[in-house]
Amino acid sequence: MNTLIGSLPKHQYVWVDSRFTHREPKGFVPAVWFGLVSHPGRMWGCNVLHENGAIYRNVPLHALAHVAHPWEGTAWTERHSQQWDCYGLGWSATEYSYLRTLRCKARCADEDLTGSYLFTVAPVGDAFSEDPAQSKEFTFVRLDNGRFTVQPTDRIIFEERSFTTHTWEWPKVFKRQTEVHSCE
Repeated sequence: MNTLIGSLPKHQYVWVDSRFTHREPKGFVPAVWFGLVSHPGRMWGCNVLHENGAIYRNVPLHALAHVAHPWEGTAWTERHSQQWDCYGLGWSATEYSYLRTLRCKARCADEDLTGSYLFTVAPVGDAFSEDPAQSKEFTFVRLDNGRFTVQPTDRIIFEERSFTTHTWEWPKVFKRQTEVHSCE
């Protein structure tokens, strides 16, 4: 379990909107995204290394892109990049090998956008995560529009061509988990 800060399962080469980091903004600048910061009631903070060797901490996810000139068809906001604020300080990140690079659809604000799986973060040790109806894992996705998003599992669907049979419709058959199971 990580506390407050930790590493990504795999670093990502990104572009940072310099309006968030520079005194004199100059568009999107290259960086390496290597870490996350979790403060309760805030968005995930992304720790990046800039080309000049400087580390900039707590860059919001909506300031990152994986292309130099992300699609500009609509404004990219906090709600597009993240559905819920961080629950607490404790979390654990993993890249599920089964989901690695799978295509997916994410509900970002009120838009459905496609992309590829990056990694998953599971909050731990907070009141929300202890409640089965509130406990969530958060999936980080590299979107086709050049941006990133992190969404809870009920806002992501995957395509695994050898198994899934859906037509990219949002499932309506599942109920929310409400029970805790124990064998003793």
